[in-house]
Amino acid sequence: MSVADNIARVREQMAAAARRAGRSPDSVTLMAVSKTFPAECIQEAYAAGARVFGENRVQEFAGKFSTVRDLPAARFHLVGHLQSNKAAKAAELFHAVDSVDSLKLAERLNAAAASLGKKLAILLEVNVGGESAKSGMSPDSPEIVAILEAAPRLINLEFRGLMTVPPFTEDPEGARPYFRQLREMRDQLAQRTFPAVSLAEFSMGMSHDFAVAIEEGSTCVRLGTAIFGARTKAG
Repeated sequence: MSVADNIARVREQMAAAARRAGRSPDSVTLMAVSKTFPAECIQEAYAAGARVFGENRVQEFAGKFSTVRDLPAARFHLVGHLQSNKAAKAAELFHAVDSVDSLKLAERLNAAAASLGKKLAILLEVNVGGESAKSGMSPDSPEIVAILEAAPRLINLEFRGLMTVPPFTEDPEGARPYFRQLREMRDQLAQRTFPAVSLAEFSMGMSHDFAVAIEEGSTCVRLGTAIFGARTKAG
């Protein structure tokens, strides 16, 4: 199937999952995760209606940037782990960083965005499964509250919500408790007052479990294989 066919198919599946949850299909954003795929694949997905794209590595996307930078209304998100020493380049290339996992990184991104005269959207990454091989803050980490409390002084960042990558299970239902945990964590944080913070966005769900994620409240699903096919090299 072509990229366009794949996008049409997953949009139908997204809409069905949203309806099962009593939600509008328009409440869920499709992010095409183009890591390891060339810029031409981004262009193909864009032609099929995709407007939000995810990349895992700053250096890899830097090689594609000149080809895709002028696509009207396209938005590029960094969804992979970001080292603080690459914050300046990330702020230059991306519209959003969805993997903020420390106050130090948030401060670096804020300074970089300020130097560029731009606002950078961010999500806080939460490691709901406690997996040592994955980045993100543990759900009970005091760093989460520290970042949210710092928001009023990080004026070049737009705090929009939370992101997670749950432990992989062959059965998509295995991810449901982790998605639910992130939603419940957001609800608890929302009971507190954090000026200059929105927690409205949940980025959760990938190619094998996105329907479950939507049923549990995801506002953005990150699909790579389901759109572009199997990756041909490690990413």
